Amino acid sequence: MLTFIFSFLITRLEGFILRRISIYRQVIVLLLYAIIALVLTFVVVKYVPLLTEQIKQLVNFINHFFTTDSNNEFINYVVNLANQVDVMKYTEQGVQIVVTYLTNIGVVLFNVFIALMLSLFFSLGKDQLVKFTNQFATSKIAFIYEEIKYFGKKFVSTFGKVIEAQFLIAIVNCVLTTISLWILGFPQLMTLSIMVFLLGLIPVAGVIISMVPLTIIAYTIGGFQYIFYIIVIVVVIHALESYVLNPKLMSAKTDLPVFYTFIILIFGEHFFGIWGLIVGIPVVMFFLDVLGVTDQAEHMLEKKT
Repeated sequence: MLTFIFSFLITRLEGFILRRISIYRQVIVLLLYAIIALVLTFVVVKYVPLLTEQIKQLVNFINHFFTTDSNNEFINYVVNLANQVDVMKYTEQGVQIVVTYLTNIGVVLFNVFIALMLSLFFSLGKDQLVKFTNQFATSKIAFIYEEIKYFGKKFVSTFGKVIEAQFLIAIVNCVLTTISLWILGFPQLMTLSIMVFLLGLIPVAGVIISMVPLTIIAYTIGGFQYIFYIIVIVVVIHALESYVLNPKLMSAKTDLPVFYTFIILIFGEHFFGIWGLIVGIPVVMFFLDVLGVTDQAEHMLEKKT
């Protein structure tokens, strides 16, 4: 999955650059992968230890919020309600998973390295790969090749483009939210930025989940006034995503209702874990496209063309 995502995103970025600069494609590919390798190395060496420390500080921050009595009765009621369902148990489990991943950073980096290398080989030898693969069209298994080719095109046109849109939307959300949090003087800014970006990859639910730690920190810093600021910021950014970014970036043929989106996220997380939250929607969009579940207006347009 990582290999496909890297290959697709690099190919799209490569095409974007080639449309504006006349240069050999292989040179662009090598430069892009060199930049990615340098950025990953810089982040791992300089920021992973800092990120680990900030995660621990954030956990202590939230622990202090749930274990300290407030002068506000409403806040005390919310804290008592959260303690009844043992929210901190789930928070600590989630943080423990993150810390474990950061501790075993070598395994994570190895998987990312293998995916990047495979996508690099794919990008450099794409022309030769396509030429070789097309030879199956005249082979004895041509009927199998045609079926795989059909589903492959569908997969790229739906799954790939939805993933691309999710990444772009998550980046925009992360940048705007980080600037807003920096202006408000939030602590552990790097940790919160990464959290917002990762949760931004989860459609709809990511925004709701990210508001929980943000509102807790906002109340600790500036009370209800800062909670109001956070709600306004999230609403504005979410409106930008819904009414500007989604219509321009999402090329999927069906806009899923929110109810279906949450059902898919629940089942995706249950069967595939974190990956299910990120790729659940694109996979469903792919199957909907294969089954021909399209908007009626778009269907009529396709028939005319």
